[in-house]
Amino acid sequence: MPELPEVETVRAGLAQHLVGAKVTGLEVLDARSLKKNLGGVQGFKTEVLGAQLESVVRRGKFLWLPTSTSRALVGHLGMSGQILVRTPDHAPDPQTRVVIDVETTSGQDLQIRFVDQRLFGGLMFDDLVLTKDLGPGGFSPEAPTGAYIPTTVSHIARDLLDPLFDDIQVAIKMTKKNSGIKRVLLDQGLLSGIGNIYADESLWLAKLHYDKPASSITKKKHLELLSIAKEVLAKAVEQGGTSFDEQYKNVNGESGYFSQSLNAYGQTGLPCNRCGALIKRDAWANRGSHYCPKCQRR
Repeated sequence: MPELPEVETVRAGLAQHLVGAKVTGLEVLDARSLKKNLGGVQGFKTEVLGAQLESVVRRGKFLWLPTSTSRALVGHLGMSGQILVRTPDHAPDPQTRVVIDVETTSGQDLQIRFVDQRLFGGLMFDDLVLTKDLGPGGFSPEAPTGAYIPTTVSHIARDLLDPLFDDIQVAIKMTKKNSGIKRVLLDQGLLSGIGNIYADESLWLAKLHYDKPASSITKKKHLELLSIAKEVLAKAVEQGGTSFDEQYKNVNGESGYFSQSLNAYGQTGLPCNRCGALIKRDAWANRGSHYCPKCQRR
């Protein structure tokens, strides 16, 4: 599933084209991609046609576009979702579910194509509400939108790349958790944006076993882990995220290349880049955890 770096790559790509753009048309090729929109297909069409897209905002793995209607167009990539920006004459993209026609501020006609192979992602309109801490709803440097966030995202904590993320308070909360440290890193109500890939990478760098109880780790070590995870996420954003197959693409349809920098995730059976022991993969929470059995002892 796309994590913060992949979603941020998409957000930045969309912002280059869509800030201030006006929606001029809509084609719904598969209504299942609008299944979470309370107004259904017709309600979606009514809201999106003629709307102006004021900005492109991200918190953690969530992405939304506030509109001139004081609501937000929320997009979630799910397991295999892609949001591509194409010219109208571009060749069709397989598994395209929704096409939104827009006119940019420069007068260029473009299409937003929502592509989703597995149909776990989708688009919807949602109300905007004030954030709990009255800080900006999410990351949107091109066109800041104030302290508003979609209701469906309001329960998601700030992420490590958010200027308002409070490392000390989060570290204190982590010391009170009895769950394994990887489960804590994946708790989107505590800190958002980290998934399986970047949790494994951060834990490898911190020399922590994924199942070590968070309560047995010192506050100082938690702060070190958060700092490492922040660096991992930032580096992955610089490299366009991680692509292992055709499912994750940026808005131009290109793959990210952070996979070339991975030390743990997907490296099963290869020598650890630190000590030479073979990287292991344990079945964990219906997925897997990758770690070095020598460097990351429980």
